[in-house]
Amino acid sequence: MRTPIIAGNWKMFKTVAEATALVREMRHDLEGIGGVEKVLCPPFTALAAVAELLRPSQIKLGAQDMHWEERGAFTGEVSPVMLQELCQYVIIGHSERRQYFGETDETVNRKVKSALAHALLPIVCVGENLAQNEARETEAFVGSQVRAALSGLTAAQVTSLVFAYEPIWAIGTGKAATGAGANAVIGLTIRGALADLYGEAAAQAVRIQYGGSVTPENIVEFMAQPEIDGALVGGASLVAAKFVPIVRQATVAKAKR
Repeated sequence: MRTPIIAGNWKMFKTVAEATALVREMRHDLEGIGGVEKVLCPPFTALAAVAELLRPSQIKLGAQDMHWEERGAFTGEVSPVMLQELCQYVIIGHSERRQYFGETDETVNRKVKSALAHALLPIVCVGENLAQNEARETEAFVGSQVRAALSGLTAAQVTSLVFAYEPIWAIGTGKAATGAGANAVIGLTIRGALADLYGEAAAQAVRIQYGGSVTPENIVEFMAQPEIDGALVGGASLVAAKFVPIVRQATVAKAKR
């Protein structure tokens, strides 16, 4: 059985002081919830401080992005070598990186390969926009993103990473996909592409999250679905009173399946 994984993407929120305060507020409660992997992804500026607070802890730390090179004249970038002493996970290819910062399928692939080479586990984001969804292009578009992200990887490498299906039209809009709808895309399109590339056993080993306006009120609907292994949580992860219940309810819903 795939272990559920709930990751909180704090995006460009929280100063170092605010980040450490939030971790202190919810660490005890999160550590008391078993059966689910918990990942916090604060901004780069807070990674070191949060990492210190989480030692020792079962709560994992993730970065929100990375460059694929180990070092060089890349002003403003952060390398996998800089992250590996702090983090276990790194988000790659988030729709906001693709939309606002020129992330492409090629750069996503380079980052995935580099992360794995430096013992960082990628959370690879894929998803379609509203126009593509309404034009019934979800399967073709998301499937192509999956294949491009994994180009050149082996089955052994692929089974260690995490995918996050984040329909762009549901991110920060308050309009979440339905559990059944997300389950169909994750099972048929994402896991289907994985099976085509690496076989059914590898496809069944990969954990796939749903991301897009996840709340304490709708997490059970998503986690009750057989193909959904967790959530990439945005705004709700910035509030302990919302994120902790999401993690707790995710565990309960998964156990009932």
